[in-house]
Amino acid sequence: PFPWASLLHSFLTSKEQFHAYLRAGGEEEEEEKEKKEEEQVSSSQSEPPAKRVKAEELRQDGESQGEAGEEEKERPEKKRARGQNKSRPCMKPNHYEQSRLCPSVTQGCAGQCHFGPRCRFLHDVSEYLAGKPADLGQRCILFDTFGRCPYGVTCRFGQAHLGDGHQNLVNSTLAEQWEGKLLVRNSLSKDLQQQLRKRKFSFQKAEEFLRGLRGGKGGKATGGSTEVSNCTAPQDGLGDSSGLQEQGEDPTAEALQGSRGDAPSIPTLGPLTDEDVTKLRPCERKKLEIQGKLYLAPLTTCGNLPFRRICKRFGADVTCGEMAVCTNLLQGQSSEWALLKRHHTEDIFGVQLEGAFPDTMTKCAELLNRTIDVDFVDINVGCPIDLVYKKGGGCALMTRSNKFEQIVRGMNSVLDVPLTVKIRTGVQEKVNVAHKIIPRIREWGASMVTLHGRSREQRYTRSADWEYIAECARIASPMPLFGNGDILSYEDANRAMQMGVSGIMIARQVPVGALIKPWLFTEIKEQRHWDISSGERFDILKDFTNYGLEHWGSDTQGVEKTRKFLLEWLSFLCRYIPVGLLEHLPQRINERPPYYLGRDYLETLMASQNVDDWIKISELLLGPVPPSFTFLPKHKANSYR
Repeated sequence: PFPWASLLHSFLTSKEQFHAYLRAGGEEEEEEKEKKEEEQVSSSQSEPPAKRVKAEELRQDGESQGEAGEEEKERPEKKRARGQNKSRPCMKPNHYEQSRLCPSVTQGCAGQCHFGPRCRFLHDVSEYLAGKPADLGQRCILFDTFGRCPYGVTCRFGQAHLGDGHQNLVNSTLAEQWEGKLLVRNSLSKDLQQQLRKRKFSFQKAEEFLRGLRGGKGGKATGGSTEVSNCTAPQDGLGDSSGLQEQGEDPTAEALQGSRGDAPSIPTLGPLTDEDVTKLRPCERKKLEIQGKLYLAPLTTCGNLPFRRICKRFGADVTCGEMAVCTNLLQGQSSEWALLKRHHTEDIFGVQLEGAFPDTMTKCAELLNRTIDVDFVDINVGCPIDLVYKKGGGCALMTRSNKFEQIVRGMNSVLDVPLTVKIRTGVQEKVNVAHKIIPRIREWGASMVTLHGRSREQRYTRSADWEYIAECARIASPMPLFGNGDILSYEDANRAMQMGVSGIMIARQVPVGALIKPWLFTEIKEQRHWDISSGERFDILKDFTNYGLEHWGSDTQGVEKTRKFLLEWLSFLCRYIPVGLLEHLPQRINERPPYYLGRDYLETLMASQNVDDWIKISELLLGPVPPSFTFLPKHKANSYR
């Protein structure tokens, strides 16, 4: 079980009083505080013994540990839920599908519906509006920001921009300012999707590398036995660790010759340049100067584009998209390609790929190299979940060195941007193998390694081993190594940088981290603890909601998708303990808050781990939930009903 954080005694309360206060809606705040003070003086028989005792243990420096252990054994309690909710109910709202307006009507070309009379959507605006749910507000973020809302009558804030006859109004002054500007890149075009689905996309460079593997050239994916020395070798001073660059790649003469000018021509505009006909050598590739920068880790489910915009605003320097499965990308799945989208404010951006075999990973790398705009590509060799591990991906690659080498060499041979790798200390808890693998990764051609200081078996339940990360950083030199794990405050970040790593990656650390404390980037850069108020935290949620409506849309489908990801994020945000309530700074790894009453009603509401309270917060931002709405967080340990 997780230890309880040490809070000031005046804020502690019982489970019953906590929920009674929230049910009362904060109207009897003073009365509740008086009851809490009286209870603190009297005996605590009505409170859950475990939380009260553990809170006292922390204040008494462990004097009551033995008694608490006996009380824990006596109290019947279910085993703590762990892992994912794999049997979650389908939470996609389907009620609006029955009376959905055809996109051709929304876009102003009703007579050009591609499906004609076979279209299953409505074409009568009056009929649609008769069954449309009520608007959620008087202002539309898309209209206020861009001068035009592309969702027209389907917008759930339509009263802000609908005129007579349901005409979609346009603010020409604002619209002209944004005209021609590309706000989000890396979208999947219909033409490319058709090529991928019909398997007509040409993977010339990947096929050339894979033929070398099948032909047995060079044994382990080196491409041949006659090696050409690294072009950076005779040039002293070019291989320092101040930036990310390709290191250790030893292509054969045949591979170098085949990589020049053989790529299928892509129609472009403008004059012909050397880059159009000549493949860059490793030493000439784009370098990624991120040493000492704050790196927001790729976060599955919650690391979406709106969340990355929040972190970018608070000071994140490097961002990375959510883990994308290479086979899904090769099949042209729209949902998987959505993970690669890049906002124009993300100046240093990469994507993370997961796969288990060199053919699919190399082809996917070539596909992305030719179709999207990124600064680096990362290989996920740290994912601990069973679904990925049992298929040979994620952490399993650390035990499949031949396949691992072929993947790194293959992807490196087709990419024009740096290739990075994220790994763990190993698979088993007490068997570290990262120090053996890192020198080989450097030889295979990777530009950087990120090391999470836990094994697969440890998941997120033990403290990260920063002594081992420091040892691996020395072994990795001159290749940069970023450390990851237990960065909870600016003090932890300072200690981590003193370990000799090139930078730090900030992820979903339990219980704090970027998901629970996105302003952590500001704290690190300003070297302070930020006692952020509940009002400021609520404004962050407002911004996320607005970013979500921009990204996913302001119609019913977009609103509910924004709500879904907001609730997933709230399942982590509720673990944050305000700085002003802590007895000792900062909050430590795996410390969970006991029941406490915040400094106001909103702060208390945000501390609840009850799903119904999260839904109440979402309704403050996005209006009432649809009928029969249900939500279950992705992780079992995140909440209860």
